[in-house]
Amino acid sequence: MSADRLTPAQTRAILAAWLGWALDAFDFFLMVFALKAISETFHTDIKAASEALFLTLAARPVGALVFGWLADRYGRRPVLMAVVVLFSGFSFATGFARSLPELLMIRAAFGFAMGGEWGIGVSLVMETIPARLRGWVSGLLQSGYSMGYLLAALAFWLLFDRLGWRGLFMLGALPALLVALIRMGVDESPVILHRAAADRLTIAETLREIGRHWKMALYLVILMTGMNFLSHGTQDLYPTFLQKQHHFDTVMTGRIALVMNVGAIAGTFAFGLLSERLGRRRALVSAAIWAILMVPLWTLAASPFWLAAGAFLVQAGVQGAWAVIPAHLSELSPGKIRAMFPGFVYQLGNLIASRNAVIQSGIAEAHHDNYALALGSVCVATALGLIAWVSFGPERRGVALD
Repeated sequence: MSADRLTPAQTRAILAAWLGWALDAFDFFLMVFALKAISETFHTDIKAASEALFLTLAARPVGALVFGWLADRYGRRPVLMAVVVLFSGFSFATGFARSLPELLMIRAAFGFAMGGEWGIGVSLVMETIPARLRGWVSGLLQSGYSMGYLLAALAFWLLFDRLGWRGLFMLGALPALLVALIRMGVDESPVILHRAAADRLTIAETLREIGRHWKMALYLVILMTGMNFLSHGTQDLYPTFLQKQHHFDTVMTGRIALVMNVGAIAGTFAFGLLSERLGRRRALVSAAIWAILMVPLWTLAASPFWLAAGAFLVQAGVQGAWAVIPAHLSELSPGKIRAMFPGFVYQLGNLIASRNAVIQSGIAEAHHDNYALALGSVCVATALGLIAWVSFGPERRGVALD
């Protein structure tokens, strides 16, 4: 087999992981679009409703640890199917929440299930494909996140006025259909198939393995904290910015969000490919610099056209930086815990950054609903911090994943 070609089995593994991440993000960003409506339904403010985003993000590390361990011990494929069924069920249940506390509990459960998807899907793909293709496949996988946001924007634009926020979340049952694709067409990771019984660690042994690699874990947790502040800090409250600060209706908000996510997808492909030439760290730094330069247009423009242009360009940089993460974390992770370790450090970073929506909404409300200030300041500060941190970090581009 050529090192530059994908087999049908490898293509199916990529498709399954991409779809899982896209549908996962679709549900998460439905909540982003629905914050205003949910706050009105339960007679509270947006800051209180945004606790749902916090709990979803905060529950992810537990899911990453539990499901990642199961995937390292029993295989990527069966655990990935279980995760998809669980997060689909909790998404559907969101539409039936009778109170804000009940909704918050359901979203925490969704976050637990969601936490397992990314690390398992990424490890399955990166262990299956040729090393020379990791850069662009990494960008492709990460584009699934932006596609999920794009689909959420499309659903909000076309269906919100007809179905309401409850009806939109009932669409969350659809990802369960992905299980059929995984069961019929996806092979188990070759690493798992050739793993000796002695390498199938217990949970205690898994925790000790994390302890053995604590320096790498700490470096990556800090990296992923910055990455999550950059991503969620430029996305989660952007629809609220358009609705409250610019007073755009559902249709205009949905249109601009669509343009924004087209830019994000373009960025993941461009910088994912670039990471094979420049390396993972330099590609990430280049994308972060690009995002900083686009902030003034993104936050200060007045017309819908220029706001959409700014959103396109900023997200090309933000998600371009994310394009290197699936490959970079897989290459830096210990082999025995590769399904658990990338997802766990990613979601711990998510946990630390999980108050982002609450913090940003507090900043905006303290400055007369100035969401532009909250969005722009977080983007610039986080991108600068990432540039400094990554510049001195490790890189193992092309290392064998066995």
